[in-house]
Amino acid sequence: MTISPVIRLHPDDGVLIARAILPPGTLVADGVTTVERIPSGHKVAIKPFAVGEPVIRYGQIIGFATKAIAPGQHVHVQNIGMGDFAKDYAYCADVKPTPNFDLPATFEGIRRPDGRVATRNYIGILTSVNCSAHVAGLVADVFKKNPFTGDNPLAEFPNVDGVVALTHKTGCGMTQNEPLALLRRTLGGYARHVNFSHVIVLGLGCEVNQIGGLMEEQKLAGRLRAMDIQEVGGTRKTVEAGIAFVREALTDANKVRRESVPASELTVALQCGGSDGYSGVSANPALGAASDLIVRHGGTVILSETPETYGAEHLLTRRAVSREVGEKLVDLMRWWDEYTAREGAEMNANPSPGNKAGGLTTILEKSLGAMAKAGTTNLVEVLRYAEPVTKKGFVFMDTPGYDPVAATGQVAGGANLVCFTTGRGSVFGCKPAPSIKLATNTPMYKRMEEDMDVNCGTILEGEESVQQCGERIFDLILKTASGQPTKSESFDFGGAEFAPWVLGATM
Repeated sequence: MTISPVIRLHPDDGVLIARAILPPGTLVADGVTTVERIPSGHKVAIKPFAVGEPVIRYGQIIGFATKAIAPGQHVHVQNIGMGDFAKDYAYCADVKPTPNFDLPATFEGIRRPDGRVATRNYIGILTSVNCSAHVAGLVADVFKKNPFTGDNPLAEFPNVDGVVALTHKTGCGMTQNEPLALLRRTLGGYARHVNFSHVIVLGLGCEVNQIGGLMEEQKLAGRLRAMDIQEVGGTRKTVEAGIAFVREALTDANKVRRESVPASELTVALQCGGSDGYSGVSANPALGAASDLIVRHGGTVILSETPETYGAEHLLTRRAVSREVGEKLVDLMRWWDEYTAREGAEMNANPSPGNKAGGLTTILEKSLGAMAKAGTTNLVEVLRYAEPVTKKGFVFMDTPGYDPVAATGQVAGGANLVCFTTGRGSVFGCKPAPSIKLATNTPMYKRMEEDMDVNCGTILEGEESVQQCGERIFDLILKTASGQPTKSESFDFGGAEFAPWVLGATM
C-alpha cells in the first residue's frame, strides 16, 4: 500500500502535514507540489492565502497569514501569526449520553481501608518548606533503590514500591493568601493520595507554611506524622526520627495485597510535553480514544494545561454538561489573559522553541491538538489547581502548561495514573502515580525506546487506526495500574518532578 507523503486532518483544511521531509517538487495534492523543503511534521499550503486570511487545520483556525502564501509553500512562523476571532461557545450543544459497559474492565489494584483503590504503594515524605528539603532527601535516600546496580534496601518488603521525598522551593518568603492556600491544597492532596500508605511531613519550624496550619486547613490530623527540625533538635536527630518512622511503617505497608477491581477506580491524568506537529495527529487522538474507553468503563480522566487549551475552549464548552460548567472554563481563559498581561507576557509565548521546531506554530494550533487527549465525552466539571476530583467522567483542571507543575496539580487532585504524550522526547515521571509515555512518531520512539512505553507512530505509517492504538493504550493502562512498571519507573523518575504551582511575590 502506498502511503501519502502528507496527512489531511479535515476536508476544510488549507494546510497538510508532512509525514517525512518533503523535498521541492513533491506532489502533495491535485495540482500542488512543494516549492521548497518542508520539514517532517510541518505544514504545507495547498491553497493560496491572502494577508490576514485565517489558516485552517483540524477544520479550525490556527492563525492568520502575515504574508501572502502560495500553494506548495512551507507554512510556519515566518508567514502565520495570532489574531482575534469570534468563538461560539454554544454551551452544552454537543452533550450526549455516555454509553457505559455492563461489564467494566478490571485491573489488580490495592483496596485501601477507606475503600479507595491505589495503583502503587509508596511511603511519602513531604516538606512544608524548602528549608526541610535536604533533610527529607536524607531520609528517603536510606531506602532508595538503585536502578542501575540493582541494590534494593526494600528487598524484604516486596509490596512497597518505594520511599519518596517530594520537596519544593517555597513555603516561606511568600504572601499569606492565595499562594499559601494553593501550596497547602497541593500538599494536602498528596498527603491524602491513595498511592501513599503512610506519609510524614517535615518542616523547619519558623516558616510561613506552618505544619499545624497545613494540617488544620487540609483536615490532615491523624493522617500523617509531622516533625519540625528545630523542635526535634536539628538535622541528625530529625533524620534519625524520620528513618525510624519509615522503618516502623514498612511492615504495615507491606501487608497490602492486590485484588481485582473495576476500571471505574481509575483516575488518569492526561499530559503532553515536548509536542510536535504529529502530536495532534497520532498520540493525542489515540490517548483520546483510550480516554473515551476509561470514561465508558466508569473511570475519570483529567485534562489540564489551561494555556494549552486557549483558543480551543469553545470546542469544550459545547461538551459541558451545564452552562455553569462551561462558563467556569471561559472564566479561566479570562483569568489567564489578565494574568499574562499583568506579568508582561502573552499566551502565544507558548509553544516553546522545541514545539516550533517540531512543526507547531501558534498556541491555537497547539491547543487544538492538545485537547484531543480528552476524547469525545462530556465535560462534567472544571476545577481549580490541585482541587480534589470527585466526579466520574471527563474533568478539566486549571494548571499552567508547564508539564511538572500541571501533573503535580492533577496528582494532588487524585490521579492514580498519568498518560504523557511527547513528540520531541520528554523524560518524565510523577510519583506516587506511574507515568506512561506515548511517542508520537516512530523515529523518536526508536531513538528513545528505553524511555517510551507506546509508539503511536504506527498511526502515521498506516499500521493501525487511532482507535486501535487507543485500545492498545487502554490495555497498557490496565496492566500498569495492576503493577507492571513503566519505563520512567525503571529509571526511578518521579521525585524531582514534584513542582507545586508558585503564585505571587517572593518576599
